Amino acid sequence: MEMRVLVSVDMEGIAGVVHGEEVIPGHSEYERNRKLLTAEANAAVRGVFAYDAAAHVQVTEAHASFRNLLPELLDRRAELLRGTPKPGGMMAGLAENTDAVLFIGYHGKAGTPRSVMAHTISGGTIADVRCNGRSLGEIGLNTALAAHYGAPPVLASGDDTVAAEAAEVAPGIHSVVVKRALGAGAAAMLHPDEACDQIEHAVPEALAGREDVRPLRFDGPVDLEVQVHRPRMTEHALLVPGMELADGRTLRYRAPDFPTAYQVIELIATLGAV
Repeated sequence: MEMRVLVSVDMEGIAGVVHGEEVIPGHSEYERNRKLLTAEANAAVRGVFAYDAAAHVQVTEAHASFRNLLPELLDRRAELLRGTPKPGGMMAGLAENTDAVLFIGYHGKAGTPRSVMAHTISGGTIADVRCNGRSLGEIGLNTALAAHYGAPPVLASGDDTVAAEAAEVAPGIHSVVVKRALGAGAAAMLHPDEACDQIEHAVPEALAGREDVRPLRFDGPVDLEVQVHRPRMTEHALLVPGMELADGRTLRYRAPDFPTAYQVIELIATLGAV
């Protein structure tokens, strides 16, 4: 049976990027950074095929409107999932037959000190996400979703704070540090070509050790709390049956399982921005 690998690709964590403007369409540097993003995705794809030439690889977009990678430059052996809304959001394509997940170009969770462009899901809306009392960023949330389907996250790339966060939520995961964070908008970084080389070379070893990863997992109901930046951002979400207000800026929801909690987080991020 062929190995099935999901590559979830964000943008803030790639080499060469240090400021929010650089990942926004219309900014003078965005088009260049789309190429750098696609190059890092390709490096991960090459690494998968170096490990298993018969693998099935899906690359799923995980930044903003999910239309950042350049399809014509993506490795033709990979299937691309792009556009919004797409089922599963940042983890579209994840299924019970997925063998491993790679996180490329990821950033730290909201509130992480000295972390390049740290935020969770929606920087303008969400201040914190807590599942059964544990604060999680996108790496943690996506790790738990992958674990629910039995797919270990085996590698994360980004700055050094990303590597530390990944190790906390998925002990045994491999990391590629493409830049060392100097603050929210500054970093000492690898040359983009070197970053790609390191990602490509790290993937086979990460896949080989996938059974050693011990990802965070939530079994059974999940007590979800999502703190937003301003009280008005709770109002639309409170129309959802079962949603409660824990305090002026915190929404509470008891989800029957983690995939439901994950969907509710996405919904709150969307409704909070309305």
